[in-house]
Amino acid sequence: MTQLHPDGYLAAPAAGDDPGGATGAAVLVLHAWWGLNDTIKGLCDRLAAAGFVAYAPDLYHGQVADTIAGAEALSGALDAGGARADVAAAIDFLYARAGRPANGLAVIGFSLGVWFAMEASAADPRIRAVVTFYGSAPGDYAASQAAYLGHFAGDDPYEPQEYVDETLASLQSAGRPVTFHSYPGTGHWFFEPDRADAYDAAAAELAWQRTLAFLQSFAL
Repeated sequence: MTQLHPDGYLAAPAAGDDPGGATGAAVLVLHAWWGLNDTIKGLCDRLAAAGFVAYAPDLYHGQVADTIAGAEALSGALDAGGARADVAAAIDFLYARAGRPANGLAVIGFSLGVWFAMEASAADPRIRAVVTFYGSAPGDYAASQAAYLGHFAGDDPYEPQEYVDETLASLQSAGRPVTFHSYPGTGHWFFEPDRADAYDAAAAELAWQRTLAFLQSFAL
């Protein structure tokens, strides 16, 4: 079952005669600087088909960009405090919608969404697994209860390698389980099929399979 939600997009697996009642393993999806576009909604649908309740909050509240200039404008105008509040509310919504799963929630973040995913994981013990695409976020993860999986482009002018290395070091120093993968020959947005100039089908499929295995291994 899929549906638009007033503040985002919800997708859930069918549950017998009551698809709206599906609960269980849950994944929060935080969009890139493009906004809540069809690629993010499609990912939620794929997660639902794999058995997860997936929810993507709309941090831009209805606005979507399809050009770099447009995305820069939207992300530059984003109120970080308001976005953090939106993410916190989305976590509460999804946790309740999924039936308050004992094993907590997973979060997948893309670029812009990575920062909010990583911040939330350091602050909210309900988050038990984090998947990041392209972005990094060095910081203090001593309070985190999550395991981490990162997907990074091999040639990415938007994400300096030193930031990736610092993020890895931050997580390791906090004792968190972490695995980072680099995809040679790819650039930023390699996972997103609507970015024809960057999409790499083989790398995207490998990243998807690794993500799915990671989420399923934690039985979220």
